[in-house]
Amino acid sequence: MTPQPTPVMRTDAHPLARARLKAENISLGYDGADIIQNLSLAIPDGKITSIIGPNGCGKSTLLRGLGRLLTPRAGQMTLDGIPLAAQSTRHIATQLSVLPQAPTAPSGLTVADLVSRGRHPRQKWYQQFSVPDHTAITDALQATDISDHADTPLDDLSGGQQQRAWISMTLAQETEIILLDEPTTYLDLAHQVDVLELVQRLNHTHHHTVVMVLHDISLAARYSDHMVAMKNGAIVAAGTPHDVVTAQRLKEIFGLNAHVVTEPTQGRPHVIPLGTSGTMNPLLETEMAGY
Repeated sequence: MTPQPTPVMRTDAHPLARARLKAENISLGYDGADIIQNLSLAIPDGKITSIIGPNGCGKSTLLRGLGRLLTPRAGQMTLDGIPLAAQSTRHIATQLSVLPQAPTAPSGLTVADLVSRGRHPRQKWYQQFSVPDHTAITDALQATDISDHADTPLDDLSGGQQQRAWISMTLAQETEIILLDEPTTYLDLAHQVDVLELVQRLNHTHHHTVVMVLHDISLAARYSDHMVAMKNGAIVAAGTPHDVVTAQRLKEIFGLNAHVVTEPTQGRPHVIPLGTSGTMNPLLETEMAGY
């Protein structure tokens, strides 16, 4: 049976009722087929929200809808209570920025050139690259610790450095809401942590509202304030990492047998997978019994 969308946890009811970015009974899809139907969601302001779920469940589709890259077939996305469809593209681009999965740039483009593109929504046709533009670009490069590579072609950077450059571009856009679609894809573990620590630092320092699609559940739990779990185009759980990341939820959403333990440094849930078969490996079950 396909799970039905569920309301967010009641502990967040009042803050989320005032959330700037919302999805209200939306249906989204491609080529005549709906991937998401009748979904409602409110994004907590000033927090980091991660969306998790199995491949094909609608995570990236939902993020594209929140960023107005995909128009709902039913329902509406709203920003500050106004449907996204009723707002100009330029205005939306000054309020929220979107970093898609595996973005591409022209060959030879330098980091500074890439970051400067984040200023386009705020420029006038008669006045480009004003003092505020140059200040925003400099601040964005410094915030992501990539100023030393400003004149370096993007192609010459490592994967982690490239991702910093793309995030720097979204910062130069100076929006309060940032949407990131799998920002750690193709990165090794050290660079994944590096990027997520950067996102967390930007949230804590500048109070950006961040929404990320992530595959690694333990990393999502570690770096998020709020989590949304999806399956078959519906939300099956939403709340704090401890609310969402449980052994029962992992079995329900991913068909995964797992132990969920509390990691010792920040007290966040950490997933230890045991397998996807109907019966747990008895040796692993015995080994984990002490946790």
